[in-house]
Amino acid sequence: MKALVYTGPNGLVFRDEPDPVPEADEVLVRVEAVGICGSDMHAYHGFDARRPPPLILGHEAAGRIATGPRAGERVTINPLVVDPACPYAIEGRWHLSPTRQIISMPPRPGAFAELVRIPQRNLTPIPDAMPIAHAALAEPVAVSWHAVRTGLQRLHQPLAACRVVVLGGGAIGLAAGLVARLFGARDLVIGETNPQRRATVAAEGIAVYRPGEDEPDDNSADLVIDAVGADATRAAACRMARPGGVIVHVGLLPGQGGLDIRKITLQEITLAGVYCYTPADFGQTVEALAQGRLGTLGWTERRPLREGARAFADIDAGRVGAAKIILET
Repeated sequence: MKALVYTGPNGLVFRDEPDPVPEADEVLVRVEAVGICGSDMHAYHGFDARRPPPLILGHEAAGRIATGPRAGERVTINPLVVDPACPYAIEGRWHLSPTRQIISMPPRPGAFAELVRIPQRNLTPIPDAMPIAHAALAEPVAVSWHAVRTGLQRLHQPLAACRVVVLGGGAIGLAAGLVARLFGARDLVIGETNPQRRATVAAEGIAVYRPGEDEPDDNSADLVIDAVGADATRAAACRMARPGGVIVHVGLLPGQGGLDIRKITLQEITLAGVYCYTPADFGQTVEALAQGRLGTLGWTERRPLREGARAFADIDAGRVGAAKIILET
């Protein structure tokens, strides 16, 4: 098969790789669309010890089952592989299981390839009419779905009555805004530093501001979703959160600073870390995407997998206005 292989810091090569061999409970999926995630970029820069080169990255994928009795079925992939007998899995919280593996990390090669192996239980069927590029968005949008749902559970009031601020206008931040709007948010704004991405957010009908200019007032936000996870955005989230408000931290940039622990304590602000999604979140996300409930999804850009190295370089250089690049085989 052909695959885009991470070979070392800032190095990607499109080359022949051995076809994967499925294990007893697995099938092969012929990948048709796969998104570039921020974690892929982190690995590409050589900053992720969990993803040593050489390695096939990519975990936001959709395509057709290529082996077994369900061959030919169109599916999207939940990339979190978990022992179904694990107590966390039994509770429906796969993402917290200590048995968790994810495609794109050893021992599981990722989906920047023509074929990927995956347990059948990780595959969600998609309608024939659903564009395959939209199906590849299920994984990142499920992250945002889980983040918004977690914030809503801790607010104890409807989003329609809340001021919601999202920090970051990339795929997770923009999707969080779209999900929040679907869940009823009316007073909603996204902060983004990149002018191209601000235009992308505005095109979706969501208010957007440039950090440092026209920022929401301090102590004004009921819910802040930090989709960046940098020292500066954590500090901004703490400034903006009102007494009794909620901060949902979903971004994964390096660093530990920015949290105003004194304010969090004295004003009883809830700080919730969120990671990935539950199977229920994933299924609900696929359904919402298939039904068009999250808009036209025009914030993506599609490129051939063979041009993946250029796509990574363009993202790195800030030349991409789309919130998500999807590579197609």
